[in-house]
Amino acid sequence: MNTAKTPNRWRAVAAAAALISAAGGSALAQTGQTPAALEALRQRPPQDEVIYFLLPDRFANGDAANDHGGYAPQRLVSGFDPTDTDFYHGGDLAGVIQRLDYIQGLGATAVWLAPIFKNKPVQTHGNYTGAAHHGYWITDFTTVDPHFGDEATMRALVDAAHARGMKVYLDIVANHTADVIRYRECPQNDCAYRSRADYPYTRQGGVDGAPINDGFDGRDFSRLTRPDYAYSPYVPAGEENAKVPAWLNDPIRYHNRGESTFSGESSLDGDFAGLDDLLTEDPVVVQGMIDIFGGWIDRYGIDGYRIDTARHVNPEFWRAFIPAMKARAAAKGIPNFHIFGEVYDPDPAVTARFTRVDGYPAVLDFPFQKQATDVAAGKVGTDALAKLFDADTIYADGAETAAILPTFLGNHDMGRIGFFVKQANPEADDAELLARIKLAHALMMFSRGVPTLYYGDEQGFAGAGGYGKSRQDMWPSRTPVYANETPVGGRQAAYSTEAPLYKAIAEMARLRAAEPALRRGRQVVRAYGDKPGLFALSRVTEPRLTDDGGEVLVLFNSSTAPVSAQVEVEPGSLRWQALRGDCAPRSSAPASVAVRVPPLDYLVCKSVP
Repeated sequence: MNTAKTPNRWRAVAAAAALISAAGGSALAQTGQTPAALEALRQRPPQDEVIYFLLPDRFANGDAANDHGGYAPQRLVSGFDPTDTDFYHGGDLAGVIQRLDYIQGLGATAVWLAPIFKNKPVQTHGNYTGAAHHGYWITDFTTVDPHFGDEATMRALVDAAHARGMKVYLDIVANHTADVIRYRECPQNDCAYRSRADYPYTRQGGVDGAPINDGFDGRDFSRLTRPDYAYSPYVPAGEENAKVPAWLNDPIRYHNRGESTFSGESSLDGDFAGLDDLLTEDPVVVQGMIDIFGGWIDRYGIDGYRIDTARHVNPEFWRAFIPAMKARAAAKGIPNFHIFGEVYDPDPAVTARFTRVDGYPAVLDFPFQKQATDVAAGKVGTDALAKLFDADTIYADGAETAAILPTFLGNHDMGRIGFFVKQANPEADDAELLARIKLAHALMMFSRGVPTLYYGDEQGFAGAGGYGKSRQDMWPSRTPVYANETPVGGRQAAYSTEAPLYKAIAEMARLRAAEPALRRGRQVVRAYGDKPGLFALSRVTEPRLTDDGGEVLVLFNSSTAPVSAQVEVEPGSLRWQALRGDCAPRSSAPASVAVRVPPLDYLVCKSVP
């Protein structure tokens, strides 16, 4: 590793330490003692949070000395090319520390970082060549990628966030590593998937091949000693020790069956776009991953894990791994460690299965993303949301699990909410687009679940959708497709807190933080229709209060005309205070209140004694 830039790196760490001190976290950094503020943070349940998801490479460059990660400064060696959407752009953990004020000012209480582990800088798969700016091509699971910083910078970030009362969630991967293993049968690294039936573990190269792995029945992995049942895997010269921990370098710890088709068994056992697919049935792999990610909890006291590619791993792995992580966190004094998996599917029957069968406490709410986006864009009636929330009962603990599902509107893989709204309304002017995006955020901020903001949405970034096109630099970009974009609401200075969406989201977050019912209240859907228009829900605290019902009523209008209606409420909710918008001061009668909601807008009304 090139250490020529060590002095610059330590200057960045020193600057980070100064930020911690300024934030009041010096006691934590210097003595290791747990202050009262950290204890209060630990006691917050997941549904109290507003999560801010960011890619460190694209968020802020706090230390230009690590732009090449200590590698030779050639594009295809270090992976640094700020003009290319798929290469490193220079953002790092020091930059995140420097911008914590900006994140907290938006109302976020937890920062979710895309993977920060050491990656293979550049990979080629088929006709695609790109760099690991996203963090999902891991070679060393035990350390920070040098493009993003080092152990000291990571510790400084966690301490600085905790000093502000903010949590830190890490994005982790247990399904695969970087693409290192090759197959002799496929010099172009393009092997088709070979199934377990056609290529059983006990025959070399197919059912007619020579017997191998005598006595292996899928349970006793001590009998699985040869990996050449489907293909003949090998590690190229010079990469024999590329991965850390060392057990990751043995091909026997991988499925070695070729490219996934993302259907059937290949969804579990196939290589994900060429990435080496771990044999997660193997107890060595299970314990190895428990040791790796338990170690990150022990070393840094982080607050949660978002788990990548959850659906591509066998349930038995998760049923061992997740309780181990919860136990490790509890031993560290983190009782509300938030674990949620990525199950990329808009059907709640699919996502709920992972809470029932695989043992996930929560999953990313892709079904919410689909319906909330379509409702706010005016593509469907508001009954789509009612149907979505009706399905909450199928999660493992019903409404209790639904309450901690991270809800979101877009991400780094699918695209941004601005893109979806523009795509659905190609003739809309900027004012309408802005109103619809605000409405989408209001649906997320005030309904059940944990609102998850995608970095840059608050600046009006929309992008062109899909992989790479929604990963804009927060600073003035040298990437043409990013630099030429006109954000919704107009282009502002970098990290502007005056951007229209920044201000709108911050207002929503303040309301949510001030009203416990909007974070923890039981949700009751009150009104909906089969066309764009009124959607109403209440958040009700328990036990119900006879004088005011403990109720906050939230009303949304997804149409371009005002809507008026009588909406059912709790019988005890007779008088109302407007938290946002124009709310009727009194109910029309017990259990009924008159509402009028402007076009593409929302109201928040609180019952009062």
